Amino acid sequence: MKEKLYCPFCAQPLQKRLYEGRERPFCTRCDAPIYENPVPATAVVVADKDTGILLVKRSVEPRKGEWALPGGFVELSEAPDQAALRELAEETGISGTIDTLLGVETNNSATYGTVLIVGYLVIDYAGVPCAGDDAEEAAFFPPGVMPPIAFNSHAAFIDRVIDRFFPSFSISKAKQPL
Repeated sequence: MKEKLYCPFCAQPLQKRLYEGRERPFCTRCDAPIYENPVPATAVVVADKDTGILLVKRSVEPRKGEWALPGGFVELSEAPDQAALRELAEETGISGTIDTLLGVETNNSATYGTVLIVGYLVIDYAGVPCAGDDAEEAAFFPPGVMPPIAFNSHAAFIDRVIDRFFPSFSISKAKQPL
């Protein structure tokens, strides 16, 4: 992650200062620390007992050309569940209803430091998947023939769904390459 050099509020150069037990960027003009927080994102596991789990092949970095869950960043004034369904529609052309929260995971990011990912399960959906925004392909994969998954957080969400919907497949099989 790039280091912040200037205060985002007054443009004064930042100094490193021990504050609240941690070295942080600090603005001497504003007399305030500049907190660096994880960037919120979502991921959606669309599970269909007949066809498997919906994945998208990424058309953008990071991990361009690799398979992942539909998802993306939460926008300002947007709830995580709304962001998840928006990203699902943008990347796959389908709409859905969230069944349950799968959990919260993190991924390290060279750009953002840490990305905090909220995972959701969708089992009630409408439409036929087609690649959209940030995706070059969209397809369902049965658990036994899933490609490698780009992000550990996505693999963790998939593992939880495989345990629930596809019990004949072990978790280790979900991560095996084709």
